[in-house]
Amino acid sequence: MRRYGPAVLTLLVGAAVLRISLFSALYLRYVQSGLRPYLVASGALLVLLGAAAGVRAAREAPDEDDAPGEDEAPHGHGHEHEHEHTHTTTGPRLAWLLVVPATALLLFPPPALGSYSAAREDAQRAAQGVGAFPALPAGDPVNLSVAAFTSRAVYDSERSLKGRTVRLTGFVTHGDDGAWYVTRLLVSCCAADATTSKVQVRGADAPATDTWVTVTGVWQPKGGLGSTAAWPPLLDAKTVRKVHEPSDPYEKR
Repeated sequence: MRRYGPAVLTLLVGAAVLRISLFSALYLRYVQSGLRPYLVASGALLVLLGAAAGVRAAREAPDEDDAPGEDEAPHGHGHEHEHEHTHTTTGPRLAWLLVVPATALLLFPPPALGSYSAAREDAQRAAQGVGAFPALPAGDPVNLSVAAFTSRAVYDSERSLKGRTVRLTGFVTHGDDGAWYVTRLLVSCCAADATTSKVQVRGADAPATDTWVTVTGVWQPKGGLGSTAAWPPLLDAKTVRKVHEPSDPYEKR
């Protein structure tokens, strides 16, 4: 059975990659949507390689370690053979442990990053430097990403958010002082480079951590432009509505 280890492991990894990229949108938890074709191609290649390795292993004759016979070992060499067998089988046996994470990835894909990751990135900012921003579209409420809202709130010299009603969607995080935030993670390529944008919500009860919500409200200025005191920006909530987590949970830069 040892001979099939590499084939089984390769098949499991390939199947897991195809499950999250070809048969579902779970890959969006980890990478940008533009990487889907590469994931599908990689998963298909791994499955083909695993199948080929399995067929090859089935056709090969078993080696001495797989099918030892009593008449095959010359008299007086049993101890030497046993000693060699002990050392050569440790590696393959340990290699089977790799099946555990591969199977877990296939059956239980990890969730998208959430409040724990956001808490580690509190110092991140959504923009660089103070300046003018493009005009907002007419009509209220204005649908904005959390990153776009934080950028305008902290750095927009024209104060384009003043007096406007905005609508933000994100997951809930909590602060040590009882404050709560609507939060989103931004990615450039994959979840490994994720950074955080968040907006403090006032005037509404806090939902549970990691609950996805859509908040409609009005920006409340605080602090000087580009200053630490302006972060995180404030939103006086008019409505807070629970929503399902989107298929693509990350905002894009």
